[in-house]
Amino acid sequence: MTLGPLMWLAGTPDDAARAVTVGVFDGVHLGHRALLQRLREESVAGLVPTVLTFDRHPLSVVAPERAPERLTADACRLDLLRQAGAAAVVALPFDAKVAALGPEAFVRDVLLARLHARVAVVSSAFRFGAGGRGDSAALQRIGRELGLEVREVPPLMLDGRRVSSTRVRQALRTGDVERATRLLGRHHVLDGVVERGVGRGRELGFPTANLGGLEVLAPAEGIYAAWARWAGELRAAAVFVGRRLTFEGDRTVEAHLLDTDAELYGARLTLGFVRRLRDDRRFAGKRELAAQIADDVQTTRTTLAALLSTIPTAAPCCHGSAGPSTR
Repeated sequence: MTLGPLMWLAGTPDDAARAVTVGVFDGVHLGHRALLQRLREESVAGLVPTVLTFDRHPLSVVAPERAPERLTADACRLDLLRQAGAAAVVALPFDAKVAALGPEAFVRDVLLARLHARVAVVSSAFRFGAGGRGDSAALQRIGRELGLEVREVPPLMLDGRRVSSTRVRQALRTGDVERATRLLGRHHVLDGVVERGVGRGRELGFPTANLGGLEVLAPAEGIYAAWARWAGELRAAAVFVGRRLTFEGDRTVEAHLLDTDAELYGARLTLGFVRRLRDDRRFAGKRELAAQIADDVQTTRTTLAALLSTIPTAAPCCHGSAGPSTR
């Protein structure tokens, strides 16, 4: 069976011996970071700390109806993996051929033959091979047979439950961005291009930047205190996620940026969600809505007052990435 070429997103496609960890790493949450910390520790003997991921979520191929919404765009995920210590990040194009690989074939043909892995670092919840038949115990058995050392990392627990991408999605879908922050170890971010809206925010005295081209999961509908970053600038922002109940309309993400009148149409804007302020609701008219927005802006200012100075004006989660090499 011939597999597609590996995509080298970071690092050099050479024959160096490697310590490898495998996974989707969507969100690069605290559980992922625990794996990456162990990966770095296993690399002190000269092994290259390497992340093997996939060009798409495996469920999008084997069970599309169950494929989850993404927590991080590719460029953001790459940034976070490198910051966590990965010297090389390699994506395996996931297709029907890869989905059909048995556990032993995956170890032999991918980890050993292509990546020259000497050590594999995996969580106790790790599954691999066709139908998820392989687990950590199977990997250790295959490793003994084929010459691959295996290090199992226990799950990272928070509030009595394992930290996972699923838990982050659940938090975001209920609007609990503070819980998402605890699981991620950072604020959840949306990154997109500012588009022209209908101008109702400006009519109310609170012009908004309408974010389009979103690739990742937005929090539940409501109003949030957030930070906004663009072109090296950083401001507090009152963010609306919803359907404009007072005026009717489609779901949208709009941010009123405090203390700036910058023209942002066409600019890339990153929003980091800090706290949910309230649910969206329908107002009797423009005057009542404007009064509530004024309150939201003041609460946002108070919420972000001490935090804003700690947010970098560039990265994590950059706005672009270099094209991958293949092998």
